[in-house]
Amino acid sequence: MLAKLTFILAAGVVGAACVSAAYAAQPTNVSSQAGTEYVGALEAQARAQWREDISHIATPAEGCFHATYPSVVWERTACKAAIPRVMPTPRWRNFGAAQNAGNGNDYTLHSSTLITKAVGSFPTVTGVTSESGVGVAAYGGGGILGANEYSLQINSSFDDTTSACKSHSGCTVWQQYVYAPDYEVDGEAAVFMQYWLIGYGGSSCPSGFGSDGAGDCYKNSAAATAPDVPATQLANVKLTGTVSSGGNDTVVFTNGTQAYSSSGKDSVLYLATVWKVAEWNVVGNAGGSMAKFNSGSSITAKLAVTNGSTSAPSCVANSGSTGESNNLNLGSCSTGSGSTPYIQFTESN
Repeated sequence: MLAKLTFILAAGVVGAACVSAAYAAQPTNVSSQAGTEYVGALEAQARAQWREDISHIATPAEGCFHATYPSVVWERTACKAAIPRVMPTPRWRNFGAAQNAGNGNDYTLHSSTLITKAVGSFPTVTGVTSESGVGVAAYGGGGILGANEYSLQINSSFDDTTSACKSHSGCTVWQQYVYAPDYEVDGEAAVFMQYWLIGYGGSSCPSGFGSDGAGDCYKNSAAATAPDVPATQLANVKLTGTVSSGGNDTVVFTNGTQAYSSSGKDSVLYLATVWKVAEWNVVGNAGGSMAKFNSGSSITAKLAVTNGSTSAPSCVANSGSTGESNNLNLGSCSTGSGSTPYIQFTESN
């Protein structure tokens, strides 16, 4: 996806889950779960717990995998090359309009210890009846535009350097965990990681990386194929990003009873050695675009991390790294401690 104005878009336990009677119970009081399906309260709770569990189970190898509720076994699936429909754009150096979230005007979670996992969710979503991706003039109106065109992003900062920069002066690394509808073809969403070497400079990028023409290099991991999920169902989705020094980094997208993941080597950027800042939001789908929600929308965003600490992290304003945005206004940010420290904020219009 876009870097603060750049864009491209830019867990292993193996065994079957046992389903208790509570999982199968269907009380007469029913509530809406996902789409047009209605399930009982206990079943909805069981599915939510499964989505939490599967996001913490490591995939057995590098590549793409899929799991279906109630199983906690990752099954290998074919990967696709995540070739973006929208090419990178030059980084813009100014923050976006202060009233809109994204493009720098974001909250980020700051940890004093290294992050190994970040989980993004939307605990409360109210009033969302429609969303559309729209172009932003500063980026030439680019992006994947139209109804239900948005992306979910967990992003690192681009203030850290690792050996992936190969001693290039001023070079920093930036890694994105992404779910993007219609990213390569219409009707299919891509779940992948995007890797950046910001300010790499020079006349050529490392093997396998492309150039954005502004001194930055980027490439995508292999992508797992997932369904397009309408923005009205954001309360039912979750995105997880993990790192493993000397192992694989993984992105996991869950929705309802399905989970999709893609894993790639941490040695692409060595993010595991420096990851202490994370950003999470729903924003435009590539090219610096904006996710425009209907008036009256309110979305609560929560980003929880595993970082070897139980202390509450810091929530820092105006510190996001993505160039995409939405048309919502940021409220205040709160933090929480415990086994998975978190930040949480509501954005609305």
